[in-house]
Amino acid sequence: MNVLIACEESQRVCMAFREKGFNAFSCDILECSGGHPEWHVQGDALKLMRAYDFETMTGGRHVIHGWDLIIAHPPCTYLTCTGNRWFNIEKYGDKARERYKKRDKAAEFFMRFAQADCPHIAIENPIGYMSTFYRKPDQIVQPFWFGDAERKATCLWLKDLPKLEATKTVEPIVCRYRNGRTDPAWHMNTISLPAEERARARSKTFPGIAKAMAEQWGNYLLGD
Repeated sequence: MNVLIACEESQRVCMAFREKGFNAFSCDILECSGGHPEWHVQGDALKLMRAYDFETMTGGRHVIHGWDLIIAHPPCTYLTCTGNRWFNIEKYGDKARERYKKRDKAAEFFMRFAQADCPHIAIENPIGYMSTFYRKPDQIVQPFWFGDAERKATCLWLKDLPKLEATKTVEPIVCRYRNGRTDPAWHMNTISLPAEERARARSKTFPGIAKAMAEQWGNYLLGD
């Protein structure tokens, strides 16, 4: 079965499906950092979503009958609720107006995956704008449900896929401040990185969730 992992340069989900025997490919405008360029298409995921004849970064040519499953990770910079304060036009003026335009484009990009001609679809994003612009997610998962001691609420919009079931619940590691506020460890560990590197690090799917996707959704596709 053919699986497209859209907007993924880390290849964590792609590799998890490959380990299960699926014909999986990652796609992103960035080069892959997962170490398997032979499974990575560097380019526009929307074009690859409709292309059944393509080349990977190593020049390998692949011809498929279509995608059986699409898992998309559309950019969330302008969609997540953590950036809502920057939409204040009264305070930020033209910068806020420009941010609204970028949010509209980001939402349109998200919706292209939601409306894709594919029997099984999963779209991942943080809690934010798409829950009202599109619809509420089918599920919100946490990395610490799947063995990674981190707290990061992740929304999943699903088409003909089951909700993920927790595999190994652990206690999340958090940083606590004197005022009582807490931050996830992954957030603090990446806060000092340059903006582009920080965004890339924070977009990576946690290994436990990637493994659960491959095992649970993979078994569902195979009818197990």
